[in-house]
Amino acid sequence: MTTSHILNAVIPLVADLAQEMPERERMRRLLAALRTLLPADAVALLKLEGEWLRPMAIDGLVPDALGRRFRLAEHPRFAQLLAAGQAMRFAPDSPLPDPYDGLVAHQGQPIAELHVHDCMGCVLQLGGLPWGLLTLDAMQPGRFADAASLELLQAFSNLAAATVATAERVQQMAQLAHSACSIGTIKAPSDRVLLGHSPAMRRLQKDIALIAGSDLSVLITGETGTGKELVARAVHAQSSRAAHPMVSINCAALPDNLVESELFGHVRGAFTGAQTERSGKFEQAHQGTLFLDEVGELSLPVQAKLLRVLQSGQLQRLGSDREHHVDVRVIAATNRDLAAEVSAGRMRSDFYHRLNVYPLQLPSLRERDSDVLLLAGYFLEENRSRLQLGGLRLDGAAQAALLKHTWPGNVRELEHLISRAVLKALSRQDASASRGRPRMLTLRTDDLEIGPGPHMQQPPQPEPTSMPATTTSLRDAVAAHERALINASLKRHHGSWAAAARELQMDRANLQRMAKRLNIEKS
Repeated sequence: MTTSHILNAVIPLVADLAQEMPERERMRRLLAALRTLLPADAVALLKLEGEWLRPMAIDGLVPDALGRRFRLAEHPRFAQLLAAGQAMRFAPDSPLPDPYDGLVAHQGQPIAELHVHDCMGCVLQLGGLPWGLLTLDAMQPGRFADAASLELLQAFSNLAAATVATAERVQQMAQLAHSACSIGTIKAPSDRVLLGHSPAMRRLQKDIALIAGSDLSVLITGETGTGKELVARAVHAQSSRAAHPMVSINCAALPDNLVESELFGHVRGAFTGAQTERSGKFEQAHQGTLFLDEVGELSLPVQAKLLRVLQSGQLQRLGSDREHHVDVRVIAATNRDLAAEVSAGRMRSDFYHRLNVYPLQLPSLRERDSDVLLLAGYFLEENRSRLQLGGLRLDGAAQAALLKHTWPGNVRELEHLISRAVLKALSRQDASASRGRPRMLTLRTDDLEIGPGPHMQQPPQPEPTSMPATTTSLRDAVAAHERALINASLKRHHGSWAAAARELQMDRANLQRMAKRLNIEKS
């Protein structure tokens, strides 16, 4: 390779360091330059996050690779690269499994059943500490055999580190601008993270960064399965309250007779069974965040009792006259149209406006373009790790099917579909193999079962009921019809009163009172 060739690839990257540009574009240019210098079929930039490596940018790999996270303990090649501290190459006959087997793309499609035969990589150092890895893979053995390839990669790693440092400084400055009032340490809320590069997700992430720096109440709305709790945790994690607890409560699971006790606490003897004094969820979330999931399920009397604490932070434990003051940021979530609930009289307007100070509308998976494959990659890697498989991939037809599907159940449907498909493919493979699990498991469209089926059906309609032949009055006929509808709905939803109430478009407490009047026993 000539000096001019090297300069032509490197000089634009040096110029980019002084330019403002999106992080993804900066990383894309970095990898594109690397592929012009070294004859790789695929390159990737991975960031070290504790015991995981997360792809930040890829070139030459299938799209779902960007959604995967690689645990170091399960990928010895990555662990060796980090331990080496410098550029190193693995021999084509290395017995160590390659994390990218089956993930290298050819014209946008994965190369079926071919494995990486030559790979090398190096550590990126920032401030004397390992930031992550640059990896290069080739399908042809011996592609990186010459010593010059290692030397060039090691030299390029310094420029790559400068590019990464610039991107991180830009990101940090943006975060400071959004949350100048934030203090404390931001903790990772859970293993699950918000993934997505679609315009809809970028808008959502900007809104989260904007609202996180304030103490305004947030109302998260969106279809079932869109990840409302993940958004709530992201808001909390980026706020000044991140060092304090985030307490979650599922409003649909609150028994009517224990709502006040759960939310506000109680004193000893407040009711039968109250043997000790107990704080409620609001006090447990003091100086932190209280997440009210399925807030649309709260009855009107409970909404009225919540208004005071939302307005002033004052509450009384059940059975006590003593006031307690709490400093709590409230985040609520629902898949209902709460404005319509107010119009229908099932929600107090003052309670609704207390919650809806800053609304966050979550996009459905149908609105998120190629995020489907990124999320699929995340769930594929989860299943690969859980089932201890060598490799897990989607064939081209399966990728196309995922992109074409309308996803009525959103991200949760995708997660469950991938998990089922992996088990089906594993069962199919085990039935055809004489021994051991396969090195590479490929999911096909028949494993996904996407198409007309139970998950595509319309929501069940109330079952038709016939009028009792012995009815002697209109009141008896109406009661019989109501009883049949409620029983049928409860049967469909396996005894869930909250789900039945949603289907019948009633408040749950009102439904249970009606059931009591109609002599329908609770299961």
